[in-house]
Amino acid sequence: MRQAVAHGVDALKGVPAPQWHARAGGLEWTCWETLEHLADDLLTYALRFGLAQPIAVPRVPLRISSDRPGGPANVIFGDHEAGPDGLLTVVEACGGLLATVVDTTDATTLAPHVFGASDPEGFAAMGIVETLVHTHDIAQGLNRTWEPPQDLSERVLARLFPDVPVVDTPWSTLLWATGRMETPDRPRRANWRWHGAPLGRG
Repeated sequence: MRQAVAHGVDALKGVPAPQWHARAGGLEWTCWETLEHLADDLLTYALRFGLAQPIAVPRVPLRISSDRPGGPANVIFGDHEAGPDGLLTVVEACGGLLATVVDTTDATTLAPHVFGASDPEGFAAMGIVETLVHTHDIAQGLNRTWEPPQDLSERVLARLFPDVPVVDTPWSTLLWATGRMETPDRPRRANWRWHGAPLGRG
């Protein structure tokens, strides 16, 4: 988790604030909004394991809002005065919190997710996927070329997409698995979901 966030943050540092108003890849959100969404995902994943009995609480009842119609619905937002590098600090903090939580939670603990209950390992993998693919989306919007280490993609594919065969590279396969690219042999996935349940269960 920390490695994924570190690579993402490093890839997006130093971009002038006006460029963050561009649309992020194929998303309807701006680069800034997508980065806020990523921070929000990482924080809310971590919060699920702060409860004594995570599986007993469908969701942590935080107030959710959006800055504009069509924008992401979050519980966390960046301070615009701190600029993009300030928001990257928020992402780093939220990713570090998730990493710490999954490291210190019993491996058999389950917490709810819209795709089904998952364990700390599953939520860590979800956080890594969110980090990798949204960094990709943002990098596209900022006209930056970025590719994470292949082993990160390989590990999350094995955990969350066990039925997806690796074709070409793990990274390109992860982009295909999350509906972000197509190949002559594999049309773009319009509807996709990961396998959050612990492997061997559900």
